[in-house]
Amino acid sequence: MKLVKLIANLGYGSRKDVAMMFREGRITDADGEVLYADDKVAHEHIRIDDEPLDPPTGLVLMMNKPLGATCSRKDQGRVVYDLLPPRYRVRDPALSTVGRLDRDTSGLLLFTDDGGLLHRIISPRAQVAKVYEATLANDLRGDEGAVFASGTLMLESEKEPLEPATLEVLEPRRARLTLTEGRYHQVRRMFAAVGNHVETLARVSVGALTLGDLASGQWRALDQDDVAKIFAPPRD
Repeated sequence: MKLVKLIANLGYGSRKDVAMMFREGRITDADGEVLYADDKVAHEHIRIDDEPLDPPTGLVLMMNKPLGATCSRKDQGRVVYDLLPPRYRVRDPALSTVGRLDRDTSGLLLFTDDGGLLHRIISPRAQVAKVYEATLANDLRGDEGAVFASGTLMLESEKEPLEPATLEVLEPRRARLTLTEGRYHQVRRMFAAVGNHVETLARVSVGALTLGDLASGQWRALDQDDVAKIFAPPRD
């Protein structure tokens, strides 16, 4: 791929903008030598204003999504893309969220521009485990774990029962729930179905991938080992 197209696809500007960056000498190699649009240089050796070029197509990010941000590009309020470099919003192919967390849910959110990987993660066949921690308005009554694990729970307006889910009681009003599907507001609707209300909700892991020490609102790129963890069983 021509350097102008490569850099434009990463969101640094239009092809015209990138051509101007070349003329201004802003694009160099790792040794500081000015590059030209027809040069052939490995991606990892390209610098713009002395900064490494953003990762190529196949990018996977993990964010600790804060409360109040929506998984949208166009919402009038705060959106998760506001927490990323502006050019990430216009990369081509697009950087998309892998599933969604609603405005009132925090925690582990994935992004990728790899459509095949995105669909592999969200496909019910993959059985990728998503682990949530919820605080509840009322004490757990004791039978919720059996109801969620039964594979027979029907949510309002749904035509198919939920896949079995695992409930771990942490405190009388706090629980950890592991799902392998991602229906609309699923955790909140599951607890509503057993007569409770979710007050706070956070996704703490996807497969064996956890947030670690990633602070709220922060993000980082994942390497191949991190991506492999997505498809591994959750850690105890």
